[in-house]
Amino acid sequence: MRVRTMADLGALVRESREHSGLTQAELARRAGVSREWLLKVEAGRTPAEMPRVLDLLDELGMVLDVHTQEG
Repeated sequence: MRVRTMADLGALVRESREHSGLTQAELARRAGVSREWLLKVEAGRTPAEMPRVLDLLDELGMVLDVHTQEG
């Protein structure tokens, strides 16, 4: 999945969380964020702070890989 917007990132986090069998509360606790914050991230409604986003991805066993677009 290509992530271009916070909505894309939120959908990816939600899909991975659900695939991992985690509730929002459990993932939030593990990542050290509030459930309300995670809810906003999953909904794509807020420009999340990258360190917290990276904590979420880490808890889900995911790596953010950034490539430059040529041309």
